[in-house]
Amino acid sequence: MAYSDFNLSELEEVFPISIIEEQEAFRDIKSIDSSDFLKENLKRHLSLALAINTEKARSEFIIAPILSEIKYLLEDQVSLFSGVEFDVDKTQGLNGFCDYILCQDKEQLYIKAPVTVIIEAKKENLNAAIPQCIAAMLGAQQFNLHKNQQIRQIFGVVTLGNLWKFLRLENQTVIVDLQEYYVIPVEQILGILVYMLTANLELAAV
Repeated sequence: MAYSDFNLSELEEVFPISIIEEQEAFRDIKSIDSSDFLKENLKRHLSLALAINTEKARSEFIIAPILSEIKYLLEDQVSLFSGVEFDVDKTQGLNGFCDYILCQDKEQLYIKAPVTVIIEAKKENLNAAIPQCIAAMLGAQQFNLHKNQQIRQIFGVVTLGNLWKFLRLENQTVIVDLQEYYVIPVEQILGILVYMLTANLELAAV
C-alpha cells in the first residue's frame, strides 16, 4: 500500500487513531498580510489557472506561489519540497509521493525533521484527498519520532488551489476542519499556514 491507497475506515482500522470532524477549527487564527508580489501573481493567474482547470495549472499558478510566500514570511527558516517521495515505513503503507512538504528547518537539500505540514493538491473533491493527506501526516509523525524530534502536532492541507481545507494530528487524534477556505482573501490562508509552522515552537516555549 501507499498513502494514496487508504480510505478513512482503513486508516482507523490499521492505525490507533480517531478522526474527528470540527467546524471552523482554525477560525480564530489571525490573518497575515501578503506581499504585493503574491497579490499581483494571484490577480494575474488565478482566473487562468481555474480556466485551464488541471491539477498542474492550479499547482503552478496558485499553490506554489502561496507556499513560496510562506518561506518569504518566515525569512527562509522553513524548507519547501514539491513532488517528492516520502517513504517512512513501507510495511505500514506509509510511503509514496507528497505534492508538497513544509519542514520546520531551513535545510533545502533534503527532507529534514521536523516535518510539520503535508499538502495534497487534488483537482477532484477536497474530501477525496483527506485519507491520503492523513496517511502522509502519520508518516510525518513517525518520521519525526525516528529523528528524535518530539513534535506534538502535525498539520495537513488539502487544496484545489481556490479552496483549502486544514487538518491537525496530535497524538492519535486527527481533527478535520469542515470549513473550506477560499483563496481570496489569501491573507487568511497565509495566517493559518504560518500558524501551522510556528505552533510547535510556541508550545515548546510554554
